[in-house]
Amino acid sequence: MGLFDSLAGAVLSNVGGDKGAMVQVAMDLFDQNGGLPGVIEKFKAGGLAEQVASWVSTGENLPISAEQITQVLGSDAVAGIAAKLGMDAGEISGKIAEYLPQVINKMTPDGEVNANSGNLMRAILGMMK
Repeated sequence: MGLFDSLAGAVLSNVGGDKGAMVQVAMDLFDQNGGLPGVIEKFKAGGLAEQVASWVSTGENLPISAEQITQVLGSDAVAGIAAKLGMDAGEISGKIAEYLPQVINKMTPDGEVNANSGNLMRAILGMMK
């Protein structure tokens, strides 16, 4: 297990409830899709380029619905995430829709994806304050 995994595990063990579950979801989502660039491309390919551009930019984030999350990630993937966390698939897709724009926005404070954009842990910890 790498240093990042150890740190993430320590954070997860100290964060409860909704936020702890969403930390795990965010880490899994980014790990499974090639990090920030992969997640961005997945949502662009899913027809949400305008929303993604707003999350990366320094302006206001456009919303995304739970249905759009399920469409992009796939119902099997959402169901798998939900089962892992003991949550309903509709509930988890709603939570992803709520937090994903914020996470991507925090990961791209300069309005662009660059070498400093990939720090998921810093972005998530910043959201928990």
